[in-house]
Amino acid sequence: MTRIFALCAGEASGDQLGAGLMREIRARDPQAVFVGIGGPHMREQGLDAWFDASELAVMGLVEVLRHLPRLLRLRRQFMAKLVQAQPCIYIGIDAPDFNLGVERRLRAHGIHSIHYVSPSIWAWRQKRAAKIGQSADLVLCLFPFEPDLYARYGVDARFVGHPFADEIPLEIDKAQARAILDLPADGRVLALLPGSRFGEIARLASDFLKTGARLQLADPDLTLLLSVANPAIGERLSSLLAEVQSAQIQPLRVVLVNQDVRTAIAACDVALVASGTATLEVALIKRPMVVAYRIAALTYWIVKTFKLLKVSHYSLPNVLAKRAIVPEISQDDITPERLSRELSRWFTDKAAVDQLEIKFDLIHRQLRRDASARAAEAVLESVS
Repeated sequence: MTRIFALCAGEASGDQLGAGLMREIRARDPQAVFVGIGGPHMREQGLDAWFDASELAVMGLVEVLRHLPRLLRLRRQFMAKLVQAQPCIYIGIDAPDFNLGVERRLRAHGIHSIHYVSPSIWAWRQKRAAKIGQSADLVLCLFPFEPDLYARYGVDARFVGHPFADEIPLEIDKAQARAILDLPADGRVLALLPGSRFGEIARLASDFLKTGARLQLADPDLTLLLSVANPAIGERLSSLLAEVQSAQIQPLRVVLVNQDVRTAIAACDVALVASGTATLEVALIKRPMVVAYRIAALTYWIVKTFKLLKVSHYSLPNVLAKRAIVPEISQDDITPERLSRELSRWFTDKAAVDQLEIKFDLIHRQLRRDASARAAEAVLESVS
């Protein structure tokens, strides 16, 4: 019997999660058919993509409002296709602003849903757990502390582990990564990871590049690696790089790493990274980092005024460690001077780096649970 599985991933990290889930479902159900919204990784696993994941990659309250008419139109078209296809299950992968609305509407059509990747209810209003339970029949959580938050509201949620912790080896060979990128085996390397969305690039990339220039001026042997998420992002970064370059006393030495963020992380000594999924990858590869987080000014005002943020830390390494183990710099504090100062510490304090690696190893082992397989088993259990 052929079963149709509908999936929707809204950004690069969700596309990776979706691909792993599809692979494990097909291993258990070779006749499975996959339809929905995804990116290149999910397409490689056989997704019939009705829309591309990049169309949902919008971040922040104000940004979502600006794109709302387009997103609502896309959701109407998507819903019509889902109702016509009548999948055995709908799996919304992250992208809660889009997916939870779809999941709630599908209930009226008798289609059950699973939400894969809990929204950050630990940071933004925990009472949202009850509303999520009104949309999804099951929530698959990547982090161990999340199911307890849902249990308070009677919502079925399960910790499956994080696929990244399964994919990334417990030990990474820095020399091998540098050889892949044709970098010198010796010498300091700083990875700049400004994000995979245009909004992140607009708000962070210039300061990241200026920080790299400042550090390279102090240490001419420092190599800068600039992670490029996709060709469109690459064009924007190249333009920003030219602007920063024109204002420098000496030429910047920057190596662009296209669509291979993990090799860039593995090759570096220290990373400057936009808050998000990439911070977890840096932690799992066990490199010290400084995390930057900047949202639109109006969004920030709303968050501060209405006290929407309920935690003292927002970066995943600090949340998982339950304390500040890496610096977090946000909003107006993000300046080349401040970022350079925080990064310099990791380059010079070997004892602190050694201690950080131990903490990262504990996080890695905690999340290493064969997540895609466990998620697939939960999906097929729900279908049966």
